[in-house]
Amino acid sequence: MRLNKSQRAALHAMFGGRCAYCGDLLGNRWHADHVEAVLRKLQHVRGKGFVATGELERPDRDIIANLMPACPPCNIDKHAMSLDHWREKLSRTLDVLRRNNPTYRHALRFGMLEERPAPITFYFERYGAEQDAA
Repeated sequence: MRLNKSQRAALHAMFGGRCAYCGDLLGNRWHADHVEAVLRKLQHVRGKGFVATGELERPDRDIIANLMPACPPCNIDKHAMSLDHWREKLSRTLDVLRRNNPTYRHALRFGMLEERPAPITFYFERYGAEQDAA
């Protein structure tokens, strides 16, 4: 779905110009993320691997009501995952860092950072509660 200028502006303003997932301010190159993936069809092309055909497996999901404003890192990391699947992946982040990143382990050992495991709550989930409290 190609958004026109007013649709894009409304989507950008949905959460005060912030990413629906992490809450960071959106820059100029923010993404319109499909909350429920549209799943783009792929075709194998010899010498190139799989390439997108331009067709959608779930065109019924290509609607404005299924879009959220997202910063590029969140949209790229979420990819085609459901929110629940992505939340599960994010909840394993500290374990992955401890296992795979020596610099992270050194920072832990030398007290340079403190882990604070917490449930993953997306900004759009907190935003509604904050608006109700205001």
